[in-house]
Amino acid sequence: MEMKLESILLPGVDAQRPIVIAGPCSAESEEQVLETARGLASKGIKIFRAGIWKPRTKPGGFEGIGVPGLAWLKKVKEETGMYVMTEVATKDHVFEALKAGVDMLWIGARTTVNPFAVQEIADALKGVDIPVLVKNPVNPDLELWIGAFERLYGAGLRRLAAIHRGFSSYDKKIYRNLPLWHIPIELRRRMPSLPIFCDPSHMGGTRELVAPLSQQAMDLSFDGLMIESHCNPDNALSDAKQQITPDVLDYVLNVLVIRESNQTTENLTALRRQIDGIDEQLLELLAKRMRISREIGTYKKEHSMPILQSPRYNEILENRSSMGKQMDLSPEFVKSILREIHEESVRQQMIIMNDCEKEE
Repeated sequence: MEMKLESILLPGVDAQRPIVIAGPCSAESEEQVLETARGLASKGIKIFRAGIWKPRTKPGGFEGIGVPGLAWLKKVKEETGMYVMTEVATKDHVFEALKAGVDMLWIGARTTVNPFAVQEIADALKGVDIPVLVKNPVNPDLELWIGAFERLYGAGLRRLAAIHRGFSSYDKKIYRNLPLWHIPIELRRRMPSLPIFCDPSHMGGTRELVAPLSQQAMDLSFDGLMIESHCNPDNALSDAKQQITPDVLDYVLNVLVIRESNQTTENLTALRRQIDGIDEQLLELLAKRMRISREIGTYKKEHSMPILQSPRYNEILENRSSMGKQMDLSPEFVKSILREIHEESVRQQMIIMNDCEKEE
């Protein structure tokens, strides 16, 4: 579906990168909301975010103040002139937020993963002209993410944007949610007119990672940032470790390097030609490798051998990743490539096995 989207920008919001949305993870009290908003407004932030309803992983945690918090957002608008934004997960959330005059909405990762919930929100927003930003689903499923935009677009919404907040993984490393930058890059290729924001707070999970992740997002030409900011983050009722004060946020934004995205690429032509040639060689080598895999499949069939040879596969993974490290290649990068190659090799051998069985 080709989407003809409109700008999400509201009057008075600077179109230069990065467009910044900031505010606490949760609206906890009127005092906390207004103090944070005042601090952010003094730093030039134009869009204030705060969670009113908070979907928690387990019961017992702070699940948001609910409808009373919407009145605090209204006071933020009146006192600071900032636009206000909150998360919605149900049609009731939508109705209450619109009734309170909320300017922008976002759909969270736990909601994006549920097509029924997204459709309910889309139906509730029919006929409403409001910017809606959609976080990626919890798991790395690009089609599910795109499906959410298609549902909203089908309901008549044209001011849409994406928020990349990283993806959950059992294999926890330094990030709370793995960046997997290739997924939003592919989203941009598929939907080039869709603005993409980065949420370094949820991606990193700690305040120390907000700055480097924000820089990476800018280096990838993301349009904006959504950053959690709290007047007293150490005592926040939710996600305390990843929130930063307005002063720290101001510092992070001031040290960002915004690279010129419209520069000429003439000087890259020669290097890109080299890459084109290397890619062609890689494809030729992969085709040759798959031909050999099919020959192996024929041999295994003739000798009644199973396709999967686990010791051999493990040996390849370890040896090749060690070789790659000596060539300044990340072992994880090498292993990820080998896993894909192995999966295709197995598929090729299964084709040989099935063809042979049909002939018999």
